[in-house]
Amino acid sequence: MKIAKNTVCLWYEREAEEAARFYARTFPDSSLDAVHRAPADYPAGREGDVLTVEFTVMGIPCLGLNGGPGIQHSEAFSFQVATADQAETDRYWDAIVSHGGRASECGWCKDKWGISWQITPIALTRAYTSPDRAAARRAFEAMMRMQKIDVAAIEAAVRG
Repeated sequence: MKIAKNTVCLWYEREAEEAARFYARTFPDSSLDAVHRAPADYPAGREGDVLTVEFTVMGIPCLGLNGGPGIQHSEAFSFQVATADQAETDRYWDAIVSHGGRASECGWCKDKWGISWQITPIALTRAYTSPDRAAARRAFEAMMRMQKIDVAAIEAAVRG
């Protein structure tokens, strides 16, 4: 077994394997890599229960820990996914939200396990970081009124 030097560890109540399978189906360069069962009883489970799951999300090594209830995720951690166009934005956003997740503001959403995702079209990033500060401001203000990012609306805001 190869152990990554640095891994994102995500706490789940009991659904780490389900989450890893969803991410592997949804995002490219993602996979469920290993499932490890508890060798003995522990506070959140029993011997033989899934304890940890190694998985990859868009090339990022992760470890899902079935640690039990009590720990909640926050927006302080999120996966930010740079999308090429509206179709890719829609695909990822809709997959997360329609699979028990919920929409938030400015391109953010949460999956059904409480993990935050920023589904961010490259057009948006280019727009709000533009050296044309007036165009950047218009794009930023347009984004602030959105849930899922509308690429055409961002591009229209840039044009003025």
